[in-house]
Amino acid sequence: MNKGNLYIVSAPSGAGKTSLVNALIASMDNLTISISHTTRAPRPGEIHGTNYHFVSQDEFMEMLTRNLFLEHAQVFDNYYGTSELWVASQLNQGMDVILEIDWQGAQQVRRLRPESIGIFILPPSRAILEQRLRRRGQDSDEVIARRMRSAIDEISHYVEYDYLVVNDDFNTALKDLQTIVYSQRLTQLCQAPKLEKLLTELLS
Repeated sequence: MNKGNLYIVSAPSGAGKTSLVNALIASMDNLTISISHTTRAPRPGEIHGTNYHFVSQDEFMEMLTRNLFLEHAQVFDNYYGTSELWVASQLNQGMDVILEIDWQGAQQVRRLRPESIGIFILPPSRAILEQRLRRRGQDSDEVIARRMRSAIDEISHYVEYDYLVVNDDFNTALKDLQTIVYSQRLTQLCQAPKLEKLLTELLS
């Protein structure tokens, strides 16, 4: 069975990454997202095991000492991590997997899996990014200011990614993401194993 592709999708908070990734997965077959472990508290509407695996800091540190994470990172005051075993299992079954992680985690994944494909989602402007953060109605002015400072640092790592997608118009950004996934599935490395019989016949 042909192995799946591993995608890293990063963006500053408020760029619309989660909404785009959810729409992408809903619109395509054979594509899934890794559910990260995190020590942060659930936001309104988030479900354990669906949005994140919510764990205590002690539980997270135990998993870390057992080397169970493909990547892990500290973002603000919380920890996030991706299960290495789960990702490997999905890829070996031919599933394409999306890791929705920040640049710190992306660097760790690329060291272990240099074949991974990086996609960075950009907001159309700083002003719109701040508007989106305020529209959530969940954070204080101090937290929003901190998130904006963090966004600048996050965006500075765009050069480490293979693709850049601007989330100005949602549907256009979604089509851009679909195009990336489709094109990766048509590469020689992905197609040749599936077309082995045809290629043998054509070359005989």
